[in-house]
Amino acid sequence: MELAQSHKIEMISIAVAVVAVGAATAYYFYVTKKPKAKGCLDPENFKEFKLVKRTQLSHNVAKFRFALPTPTSVLGLPIGQHMSCRGKDSVGEEVVKPYTPTTLDSDLGYFELVIKMYPQGRMSHHFREMREGDYLAVKGPKGRFKYEPGQVRAFGMLAGGTGITPMFQVTRAILENPSDKTNIHLVYANVTYEDILLKEELDNLASKFPDRFSIYYVLNEPPEGWDGGVGFISKEIIQTHCPAPAPDIQILRCGPPPMNKAMAAHLEALGYSPQMQFQF
Repeated sequence: MELAQSHKIEMISIAVAVVAVGAATAYYFYVTKKPKAKGCLDPENFKEFKLVKRTQLSHNVAKFRFALPTPTSVLGLPIGQHMSCRGKDSVGEEVVKPYTPTTLDSDLGYFELVIKMYPQGRMSHHFREMREGDYLAVKGPKGRFKYEPGQVRAFGMLAGGTGITPMFQVTRAILENPSDKTNIHLVYANVTYEDILLKEELDNLASKFPDRFSIYYVLNEPPEGWDGGVGFISKEIIQTHCPAPAPDIQILRCGPPPMNKAMAAHLEALGYSPQMQFQF
């Protein structure tokens, strides 16, 4: 009788232990493998998002903040990808153009676009006319770039004008991830000092992460006393400010078509293989 009771108590103890271990394991997988929140974007259909804040940064550049459905909603845009924005040009015709937000999915409840509005730009007209309370039609995500933390030892980035936005998004994602040790070397070209987009944000990142992020500005029409690069991005500038060709590095580039063509020629001449390059 005592033996049977002792055996029963032992079996109950084992059962309790198994349940406890099972509960702990389930909780671990819930915490560590918790599914990501569903993004708000639709790759097949345009969805409308309300403009809640417009901030003029210069005479032709503005930052547009759009609200997501709830304060905890995420946009759902993978790092380095973009989305299509739809609007109307000056004669009322529909126009669709790709843009990359400067925000990440860690920015809950909203996304932001920094837009340079060109005088003859068809989509520029739409953004120039937008006021708080208006809606923007967006579809996505789109893009061939897929980023995984630690996929390369270092990125070299060659950006021109508004081509800085995908670079900024990738840079933020890397530097704000404590487990990502990727180094970033950015060369950013513009015509004038006033054309430099996100300069304060870029300089803050360079100051906060001096061992992992460096930036070199190049201006075609520099101001008096300018100590950065002058003219266009040359082979010499790439050699000095980007990681040397290697299997574990990648050069990203994004800018106007003539710049992209020139950068491709420079990179080929310097020995960067096609696998070491990506154009947004």
